[in-house]
Amino acid sequence: MCNYCGCRQFPLIGSLSQEHWDINECAGALRRAVGEGRHDDAVKLLAELLALLVPHTATEESGLFAELRADGTLAEEVDRLCAEHDDIHGVLGAIDPAAPNWPAVLAALDLLREHIDHEEHGLFPAAVIMLPFDAWDRVTPDTTGVPNGLQGRVQSPSKQTVAEA
Repeated sequence: MCNYCGCRQFPLIGSLSQEHWDINECAGALRRAVGEGRHDDAVKLLAELLALLVPHTATEESGLFAELRADGTLAEEVDRLCAEHDDIHGVLGAIDPAAPNWPAVLAALDLLREHIDHEEHGLFPAAVIMLPFDAWDRVTPDTTGVPNGLQGRVQSPSKQTVAEA
């Protein structure tokens, strides 16, 4: 996970990054279970992974990704990442627990690892720079009374971006 740009200070990205950590941990345990032939454990871990992925991708797509699409700057990248969501969910969600296709699961886990890496090291830092503060206010519940894009920063006009602040 990214530790260099400070994007996790934005509450939504911090939350999504923690979810990525949890997803990666579960995916790693699933990969190990498959590799060790512990298929009963693997089936349970696959269900756990899907339980983590479904709400995570819904949060990304209805919040941050929607704002990035509306902004237009990163719309193509968002479309690509959403297609990857569909691919990953399509494979993992279609696995028959009674007769799992483990090679397909492992291939989906490879895609998932790359996907998370692209979000963590590409999309999230770019989003912090590209989106105006009011976009962050729309996707992050306000619990402090301070605009979310400005928490921990000098007060700036709401249309200003982090790069301009």
